[in-house]
Amino acid sequence: MAIRRKNSTANTKKVTVLQLLPSLQSGGVERGTVEMAIAMKERGMIPLVASSGGSLVRQLEQAGITHITLPLNRKTPWNIYTNIRHIERIVQEHNVDIIHVRSRAPAWSAYYAAKNAGCHLVTTFHGTYNLEGRFKKHYNAIMTKGERVIAISEFIERHIKDHYSIDPERLVMIPRGVDLETFDVNHMTEARLMRLFHYLKIPSELPVILMPARLTRWKGHSFLLEGLKKLPHRNFFCLIIGDDKNHSSYREELEEMIREYDLVGNVRIVKHTYDMAATYHVASFVACMSLEPEAFGRVAIEAQAMGKPVIATNHGGFLETILPGRTGWLVTPGDVEALTETLDIALAALKRPAARLEMAEECIAHAKEQFPITKMTEATLDVYEELMEHPVNLPPLKEDAVLQVEALPVTKLVKRKFMRVNGAAS
Repeated sequence: MAIRRKNSTANTKKVTVLQLLPSLQSGGVERGTVEMAIAMKERGMIPLVASSGGSLVRQLEQAGITHITLPLNRKTPWNIYTNIRHIERIVQEHNVDIIHVRSRAPAWSAYYAAKNAGCHLVTTFHGTYNLEGRFKKHYNAIMTKGERVIAISEFIERHIKDHYSIDPERLVMIPRGVDLETFDVNHMTEARLMRLFHYLKIPSELPVILMPARLTRWKGHSFLLEGLKKLPHRNFFCLIIGDDKNHSSYREELEEMIREYDLVGNVRIVKHTYDMAATYHVASFVACMSLEPEAFGRVAIEAQAMGKPVIATNHGGFLETILPGRTGWLVTPGDVEALTETLDIALAALKRPAARLEMAEECIAHAKEQFPITKMTEATLDVYEELMEHPVNLPPLKEDAVLQVEALPVTKLVKRKFMRVNGAAS
């Protein structure tokens, strides 16, 4: 769907947008929410963000943006129902024009709140979600019930069209972006890099393979270790950065693989880094080994913005962000032989200064041209302004809401409340 930018002088009222998401801990969805809030303020809108809280709240507060704490991270039917009233209250108190929701449980609450309060609703489809079972598909379908539905990649756009019934006029594809101010090689200093080398204990004499990905099995850490095991040499250092919260047994499994594969001293797992941009800078290249398709995958464009080529699995969003042979390499997920061969090719290629410089320049140019954060924020702001030219027109849930509520393991009272909000017979 093409979005036509509204003439901002046509309406003097400042548009108020409330973004909803489960929490504001570090992550692509969370950082995108903060970036959008800041962009709204710069455009002259009034941004509000509601979540259960997290480390990124401070960034909002530093930018003078209001954060409202709600239990949007809770998925129980009772919480979904009570959050309807909480959101309605915020809409009324702050005269909200648009609710923009980025996750399924808050989206159920947001839909009913928008319907009751008479405000616009935008959803962003951030993943493929689990489609197993009739219940799950109905639960997921709420993400297609915005007046505008934003797909974060062509892959997600195709997924929505393939699996859900949606009017194409409501569907907008807006790729994620990278903050080129934060991820800028020109901001690196020797002192900054030396502090990071010391903090992460990175050996200076070996090429560095970086894999930043939370410790969950589908991200493919074990696939990378299997590829490294088969290399005919140990002339590398691999740094895996990922929090093992709720996944400590998986980290122990990976540590055991490192010992078994004779990779001790060549591979290290750390929970986090205090300076992601500098961490990309000290890497020779970045590995994105997801065994399931990424909806988009911000790591790939952040790495390229820092001049670092990427080895990634050839599905999902990586097919849209990496230029094979120019800004990185693509391998089939699970194909260990192909991964080992590609790792060896990358390590050999990046030993040649001319090849390394050529790839670095192409990576940076690609990120700047295709994925600047301003491209994402401007396109999303245009969606808001275009929507404000029309009366509120939420797509009906029809039988979906009734089927969904009937499937919920809740009391008859809560079911009746949902039915009443939806206008269905109790």
